[in-house]
Amino acid sequence: MTPYASPRPTLPDAHWQGWLRADGRKGIRNVLAVVYLVECAHHVARDIVTAFREQDDGPPVHLIGFPGCYPNTYAQELLEALLTHPNVGGALLVSLGCEGFNKHRLEEVIKASGRPVHTLTIQRSGGTNATIGQGRSWVAQARQIMARQMRVSMGVQDLVIGTVCGGSDGTSGITANPAVGRAFDSLIAHGARCIFEETGELVGCEPHMAARARSPELAEALTACVAKAARYYSVLGHGSFAPGNADGGLTTQEEKSMGAYAKSGASLIDGIITPGTPVPETGRGGLYLLDVVPDGEVRWGFPNISDTAEIVELISCGAHMTLFTTGRGSVVGSAISPVIKVCANPDTYARMSEDMDVNAGRILQGHTSLDEVGAEIVQQVLDVASGRPSLSEVQGHQEFLLGYKYFDPSARACLA
Repeated sequence: MTPYASPRPTLPDAHWQGWLRADGRKGIRNVLAVVYLVECAHHVARDIVTAFREQDDGPPVHLIGFPGCYPNTYAQELLEALLTHPNVGGALLVSLGCEGFNKHRLEEVIKASGRPVHTLTIQRSGGTNATIGQGRSWVAQARQIMARQMRVSMGVQDLVIGTVCGGSDGTSGITANPAVGRAFDSLIAHGARCIFEETGELVGCEPHMAARARSPELAEALTACVAKAARYYSVLGHGSFAPGNADGGLTTQEEKSMGAYAKSGASLIDGIITPGTPVPETGRGGLYLLDVVPDGEVRWGFPNISDTAEIVELISCGAHMTLFTTGRGSVVGSAISPVIKVCANPDTYARMSEDMDVNAGRILQGHTSLDEVGAEIVQQVLDVASGRPSLSEVQGHQEFLLGYKYFDPSARACLA
């Protein structure tokens, strides 16, 4: 696992029009989020969104939310980060009225960011039908406001890009994952900030990450971060290894870890962040590990119940889009930020080409190289940033999942 000498191809001087936010960040999409603040408000929020599902004459409307009834700092901070994400232009909050979520604080955070925001409480608004009607009316007005929001020039240096793998098989660590690593190295060299994660799938790779740390302190923190994940999964009694991984040819957790590690490329690692922590503005490109395993004792079970939860956490750190590698095949996209699918297995691509943006399986067939697929992924990033929908967007995928977690506030700082 010696780091390779990654090429640094010259990217085109790509610029496109994005949406300028009050904090100076720029978005590649302009989404209006309708947010349920407890599962009991999910139906009402979904019905509000349904009215705008087929309308393409204005900002898109996405449904997100938190199902829990009792409060959680992690969930509060993630929704605050997500609803002030540069891809979000406004938000409607839908509350039942007796849940523990601090909707007033959330509304104030969004309002302070300069975005249109409104809160509806079902118990005060007259019930289901009345709230749906009021919600649809407000969304229609807010979309008109958002359509007039300022557009500005964006470039690679404005982008934050995440990566995650799902439905991995024996081809993932040979084709798609290292190809994403090549793309990361190129994007970072040209000013983008990139995030990799899945600490539970990096067990055994910590010495290699430590060797790439920008400082000795960060090297120690990277090692400790993976050790925490190993302890957490040990208490659970199983690792991040699904039956589908074994069916696809992976034989050990170590094999899966090496494949997951390959997505990070060969650039120096600049820091560790936790969900909801924005990637720091450093004036240059950078690579960050997202620690997704909760601090403290095991409280809420599996730390990432699905790939969708991992994508949401990447978005909460500012990711404009996510590079999703898959060997077995996955159809999930996300609300708020586009997902670009990089398919590792040529047979999977042949069956699911309508869901796969990049066919990295051609590497196995001898039709192309890792470097060429890495360059293709970079071009996909530029195209999607410029406004072309990824295939998950074309298919209408807007998956979203947010549960309960805990992170020690004293450990939230990024080691950069």
